[in-house]
Amino acid sequence: MPSSVVEDDQTFPGDDEEEKEEEEEYSNTAALFPPHPLGIRPAGNAYTSKLNLRSATGFFCRLTDELVNEVLEYLDADSLNRTGCTCKALYAFSRSEDLWKALFLKSNSTSPKIWLGKWRNTYLGLPASHSSNISCQHLFSDLLYRPYQCSHLNLTSYTRGIPATNAIPRLSHLSASTFASAEWVNTPFILTDVVKAWPAYKTWSLPSLLERYGETSFRAESVDWPLRVYAQYMAHNDDESPLYLFDRAFVEKMGLSVGNHGDYWAPECFGQDRFEVLGRDRPDCRWLIVGPERSGSTFHKDPNATSAWNAVLRGRKYWIMFPSSDPPPGVYVSADQSEVTSPLSIAEWLLGFHAKARRRKGCLEGICNEGEVLHVPSGWWHLVVNLSPAIAITQNFVPRAHLPAALLFLRDQPDSVTGFSGDVKDPYQLFVQRLREHDPEVLEEALGRMSTMSAGKKRKWDELVKGDGGGDEVNGNGNGGLFSFGFAADGDNDDEDEVEVP
Repeated sequence: MPSSVVEDDQTFPGDDEEEKEEEEEYSNTAALFPPHPLGIRPAGNAYTSKLNLRSATGFFCRLTDELVNEVLEYLDADSLNRTGCTCKALYAFSRSEDLWKALFLKSNSTSPKIWLGKWRNTYLGLPASHSSNISCQHLFSDLLYRPYQCSHLNLTSYTRGIPATNAIPRLSHLSASTFASAEWVNTPFILTDVVKAWPAYKTWSLPSLLERYGETSFRAESVDWPLRVYAQYMAHNDDESPLYLFDRAFVEKMGLSVGNHGDYWAPECFGQDRFEVLGRDRPDCRWLIVGPERSGSTFHKDPNATSAWNAVLRGRKYWIMFPSSDPPPGVYVSADQSEVTSPLSIAEWLLGFHAKARRRKGCLEGICNEGEVLHVPSGWWHLVVNLSPAIAITQNFVPRAHLPAALLFLRDQPDSVTGFSGDVKDPYQLFVQRLREHDPEVLEEALGRMSTMSAGKKRKWDELVKGDGGGDEVNGNGNGGLFSFGFAADGDNDDEDEVEVP
């Protein structure tokens, strides 16, 4: 998105009318985003300013902002602080939270005893009252301003006014037999009532969890922090992409009972999870998710061609989803499906691509409120962002309708399979063996459909390489090995035997 231009503090004789217009523009911008705490403004403002602090950076003046930042990434904490003492511009660069976050994560093998509001403060042990805040109002940098803009994005403007054609269906309940039909097993939907019977829904809140599990460490991306410290981070951070607590061992850590009459159970409508035959050898399948407003997951597909359900116990989550064969705007898949390129943060994607995404055929959107659960079909692209501090439980599963896709994924994309322990050398063969022992009829049906699906894929490939596909290029639209939490096969076609697979 082009940098907005706002009026600089300098005045220009003879341009009173123009100054008024620019001041009005600045006021409108300020209404959307609070002023940067150091006074930094978007790069476009340099064209209307007589002063620019970058001119005082010596050799660094020859470098782009991106190169300056890259040089600073090589410095240790002491060198970074000393560099920030040389001039105001480098002071501003040296205060980048991303730089201090990287230093913290690199050097701290244990969690902080207390979160002090910023990565720099926490790394150095400085309370906010002991941290300087020098004005850099004549510094113009998209690199420095953009993260601040993204961290103060008004999410409501992107989540309201969902077009009727885009709305994710909402149902009070659904039977297992109805879900098993092609209409629903391949369709995202929200169930509004089933989670409200869970004891976890009735008793969990952030204060109640802190009371019982405040000193229990949970995984938040690349760190393991006590819930107490993570709650402090939730309440006070300005990160563009806040750390997201996403813990796969929460049941054991919290001593929970899962199943009927337990703390929670899988909604009955989803039927039997075919991965259950693996017992202790099954891949990771359930996670506790906790995060502040703005935290969430960028576009991905769920692992191992699984479907998923995501139950919100506290807070609200916005979802935007696309069928497997149609990557969202701004998400680029390599021709061999092995790499995915997309904006680094949710806010960046919303700013640059949300409007276009809403107009694309197949786009679905919805807000999952407290006590509701959302179904993510196998292979669907999805982005989710917390509209308020949220607590949720999610679980991945393999319904019977998508068993062939899961088997094909395990067989044909072993390098993209995730979540199995190192003791499982061949997940595909193990899964087939266990299905043969427990559900031989289901296995034979799935193997028959796999043959049909593989033949269909080969025909499509032959059409492409022989030029019989109407001139379309191989362009990465489809499935394949994606990033760590986004591997799946397609499950959105009504004809189950025509499900596209990697």
